[in-house]
Amino acid sequence: MKRCFAALVVLAFWPACSQTQDTVLAHQQKMQWFKDAKLGIFIHWGLYSVDGIDESWSFFNGYISHKDYLKQTKGFTAKKYDPALWAELIVESGAQYSVITAKHHDGFALWDTRFGTLNAAEHASSKKDVLTPFVEKLRDKELKVGIYYSLPDWSYADYTHFTRDSIRYKIEEEPNRWNKFLTYYQGQLKELSDRYNPDLYWFDGDWEHSAEEWEAPKVRKMLLAKNPNTILNSRLKGHGDYETPEQGMPITRPDNPYWELCMTMNDSWGYQKTDLNYKTTDQIIGIFADVIGNGGNLLLDIGPKADGSIPEAQVALMKGLGRWVHKHKEALYGTMAGIPKEHFYGPSTLSKDRRTLYLFVKGNPKGEVVMRGLKNNINRIWVVGQGAKLQHQVMGKVYWSEYPGIKYIKVPEHVLDENMTVLAVLLDGEVDLYREDGAVIESN
Repeated sequence: MKRCFAALVVLAFWPACSQTQDTVLAHQQKMQWFKDAKLGIFIHWGLYSVDGIDESWSFFNGYISHKDYLKQTKGFTAKKYDPALWAELIVESGAQYSVITAKHHDGFALWDTRFGTLNAAEHASSKKDVLTPFVEKLRDKELKVGIYYSLPDWSYADYTHFTRDSIRYKIEEEPNRWNKFLTYYQGQLKELSDRYNPDLYWFDGDWEHSAEEWEAPKVRKMLLAKNPNTILNSRLKGHGDYETPEQGMPITRPDNPYWELCMTMNDSWGYQKTDLNYKTTDQIIGIFADVIGNGGNLLLDIGPKADGSIPEAQVALMKGLGRWVHKHKEALYGTMAGIPKEHFYGPSTLSKDRRTLYLFVKGNPKGEVVMRGLKNNINRIWVVGQGAKLQHQVMGKVYWSEYPGIKYIKVPEHVLDENMTVLAVLLDGEVDLYREDGAVIESN
């Protein structure tokens, strides 16, 4: 943000500067719960769970006909669907919010929408709205509610795209059809807004049209008019609040302070019986630690079966993650991105006052872990969730240099967590790091 320097410039531009500052502050306040939450559960549930095929993409890419894809409506029964159990499992996982696919690219809606008939209440064996009871149970558990909504609807007759090799029309040639689609999709969004007042909208599919064609500014304004504090992800063609990298953990720390990695437990978003390539609990915890150490959130996906039950392997992973999260919550929720990895070879987080540094120790460190370039004195070190007080020693600190030496923390085996150990390092002030190339001779 540019500062206003001369008096005349201040007088001329003060309202704009003030408004900008107010806008930034308001955005920070709105995003704070998201920044503090760290962990969410993504839920991909829809027709694709019946035959265990790729959600929407299977017919779009020509692996199956659209007609055969829609036959799955007969198998979408939701007969074992227990939204209270889903919400309890999310709480047990340690997640603070959940995002569910209210409508994917195939156009199948989980609620009894007035726009179109392809939904769980009218066009599937379930014969009921399955979105509303889940949102209610999330609210009962005081969890934040996220609604996934696909901008494209490949099944809708007046949408432009149908399959990869088939486009129904071009907007400039048939603007009336496009306007009909805009009324349809924006009508569904208004329904979702009025009924559920989501804390978060998770858009997808914006690549098929421009922001102008989607009327993205209008949609954002409409949703914020209902709830100024609702959050929109980045997939509204540049009109969102946070970034959404998918599957791949960013190698370097993103510049945007608000971001969320969405990731599957195996290789599939929706339920696929043949996909048994699940990550281990250790791997999920390790990725989660890397994400929050870089200032982001993890949105971990589950794919319920067509009957509404959650696969046992996914339940086990959520419970395993939850055990670790609840044990180490002080080092997770409400923390900030940690120190650069050249100072500690592993993930780390910081308390909001920047005086407590949390170190995430993967595996068995064989007796000690190392911190480099930490100027602060250490007041106390303890094992998070276990309580043991640990000792440390400083090596390589010399009187003639500002170089703070190397700090070795003693970590006995009996304090190690079965998945990942977390150490809390209480500093004598805000974290202060030595960032020079090495120990420079200043006097001797």
